[in-house]
Amino acid sequence: MRYHPFRYLGLKILAVALAALLWLTVAGENIVERSLRVPLEFRNIPEALEIVGNTPDTVDVRLRGSSAVLSRIQAGEIVAVIDMASARTGSRLFHIRNDEVRAPFGVDVSQVVPSTLALQLERSARRTVPIVPAVEGDPAPGFVIGHKSSDPPTVEIVGPDSHVRQVAEATTEPVSVKDARSRVRDGVTVGVVDSSVRLATPQNANVTVEIIPAPVERRIPDVPVRWRNLGNGLRAQVSPQLVHVTVRGLKEPLADLRGDSVQSFVDLAGLGSGQYNLRVQVDPTESFGVVTIDPAVVSVTIK
Repeated sequence: MRYHPFRYLGLKILAVALAALLWLTVAGENIVERSLRVPLEFRNIPEALEIVGNTPDTVDVRLRGSSAVLSRIQAGEIVAVIDMASARTGSRLFHIRNDEVRAPFGVDVSQVVPSTLALQLERSARRTVPIVPAVEGDPAPGFVIGHKSSDPPTVEIVGPDSHVRQVAEATTEPVSVKDARSRVRDGVTVGVVDSSVRLATPQNANVTVEIIPAPVERRIPDVPVRWRNLGNGLRAQVSPQLVHVTVRGLKEPLADLRGDSVQSFVDLAGLGSGQYNLRVQVDPTESFGVVTIDPAVVSVTIK
């Protein structure tokens, strides 16, 4: 079949006209450069390594392209990438190459600032630490905060080895005990203060805070002072024979406390004849604690 150069002449003229129009449009656009701050992405971080410290999350890039294309760029279309597949522990330098910046078609990356980043890398570590509940507010007048507990009592944390070793405990959202007169229970979120460390699994805890009556103080007068561990064949005389003891504890147990219920004494173990100034002691008890003894020292004569 013979070729006819004028066959479909109208379509050929239209194609040439469109090509010329496209060329004029592109040729008429100015090629410009523009600086833009873009997100930084870390890729292929080995599972056994952790980045230590505050790392930059953005870098500045210089872009080259037509003004029309650059003006249409949206946030997130350009991302700088650091490939950390070959990372090792210690202080390391990583390059951000122009060809590793993801950019739309028609946009060239001419510069990245900074082009090199210094990162500190450590091995990842795990550790189980206790959960210490946080409490806010004050109980009702006459009451104090008692024992605090968490269920579960511990949580596993993960992070750079040096930071994990320094974390002694995990904490919780504050549990309010404002004006409380009885036990408070609340379900709260568990966290770690050190931002370099995280929970192995996001965790909530049920916190229980005991609210107990506030302890009171009471002065017990005329508590007899006895002696103990006196050597065989010896006699002892204590002066004064009575002291005043101030104790602290719950109101109910202290209400019936009498002088002869407090066991105060001086220890004469190993002492021979003579005169001594000895400290008065009180037997420990779960019912109360001793605040003061007046006088705290008595004179003891041994014959």
